[in-house]
Amino acid sequence: MSIVEAVILGAIEGVTEFLPVSSTGHLTILEKLFGHTIDDPDITAFTVIIQSGAVLATILFLRKDILRVVPAFFKGLFNKEHRDHEDFRFGWAVLLGSIPIVIAALLFKDQIEGTLRSLWFVAGALILWSGVMAFADHAATQVRHQEDVGWKDTLIIGVVQCMALIPGISRSGATMSAGLLRDLDRVTVTKLSFFLSIPALTGASILQGVEQADLISSGVGWTNTIVATVVSFVVAYASVTWLLKFVSKHSYSIFIFYRVALGSLLLVLLATGTIEAK
Repeated sequence: MSIVEAVILGAIEGVTEFLPVSSTGHLTILEKLFGHTIDDPDITAFTVIIQSGAVLATILFLRKDILRVVPAFFKGLFNKEHRDHEDFRFGWAVLLGSIPIVIAALLFKDQIEGTLRSLWFVAGALILWSGVMAFADHAATQVRHQEDVGWKDTLIIGVVQCMALIPGISRSGATMSAGLLRDLDRVTVTKLSFFLSIPALTGASILQGVEQADLISSGVGWTNTIVATVVSFVVAYASVTWLLKFVSKHSYSIFIFYRVALGSLLLVLLATGTIEAK
């Protein structure tokens, strides 16, 4: 992998991580177009690790909320008088909602890093999940807000988030759709998606970095991995800021149309043999 490729992949990760268009799907497509074997361990590890740049951008963006929620959560753990506080309940809900994807990722690790990396799955997921997003966007009443978020909401959203282990579905697209179907407003579900990304993506990045350290050194290279991670951090911060402003005034329609168009184009390329599935 060249430095130029690493920069491009880092920028795509930063742009797409929090948009409901699937960052892993986009990275997988580009990695294949760059000539890499997309289910090689070093490539799959690289794809996961550079997400940590986007996580750091999220932490920076949400720093005021985090500095409020985390202390409230620990106060509530050791003092029941604080457990009725909105910030404690929100912190507990985020923690609970993060558990399902951890379990699913460990149980289906081989399939996620192998079979599901096929571009046929990416194309299909991009198109099919667009239908779910369209239904959620249309059916949502948006009558509930952040102060209404409870553990049942995040547990359901967390279970649906597991679907994002299939490249092309999109973690943010899954969490946002589930949140809308729980009648939460778009800004709340978008922000909740940001919060849920922190434990999920941080854990995955650390695990891949530790397990595949030697393979990355001899394959993609740590220099390229670090460069891509830094680029993803910078670009993701701008993306997060823009997305919250956008969803406060618009539906997800533009992302749905884009997903269907990209998935359809990918199907054509695969069917004609222009690009191989792996």
